[in-house]
Amino acid sequence: MTLPDTIDKRLTDLEIKASFTEDLVDSLNQVIVRQQQDIEKLQHRLGVLIEQVESSSASGPARNLLDELPPHY
Repeated sequence: MTLPDTIDKRLTDLEIKASFTEDLVDSLNQVIVRQQQDIEKLQHRLGVLIEQVESSSASGPARNLLDELPPHY
């Protein structure tokens, strides 16, 4: 193998690695975008739950289920 052939092979190998790396980065970016969307949905749902808990506790004293009798008593 001559020097230009060696350099050409190394350059080809680097181009292949760069191509695979670019595909991997794109895939990871898509995963991150989906995870961010999921986080935003969960934050919204958590906010709704917090509002429901706050509104139910504001409507009266908190009930303790241990103090209530089951229906068969």
